[in-house]
Amino acid sequence: VTATSLAELMDLIQAGTISGRIAKEVLPEMWNSGKSAPAIVKEQGLEQVSDDAAIAAIIDKVLADNQNMVAEFKSGKDKLFGFFVGQVMKATGGKANPKLVNELLRKKLEE
Repeated sequence: VTATSLAELMDLIQAGTISGRIAKEVLPEMWNSGKSAPAIVKEQGLEQVSDDAAIAAIIDKVLADNQNMVAEFKSGKDKLFGFFVGQVMKATGGKANPKLVNELLRKKLEE
């Protein structure tokens, strides 16, 4: 893997096209196939979901499916926040923008 190829991979992370976790999947594929990071991301549909509306809809479903845990969170069990983030990431196959998930989830739980 060349320095230019690694730079392309880093550019995808910086642009928010992929997350660091997705990059960890792309790098071995770059090594094995010799393909560029953008080509692998496109071929395998690994683009990160950064659409506010799409993520908000998934968050709404996760919260609706876990009302008892929402009540526990609101009663002071702050550590459940990680559970909700995990459920959203699971529902998106790990493709949701983690920063955006955290922001939107925090807003929803404060409502």
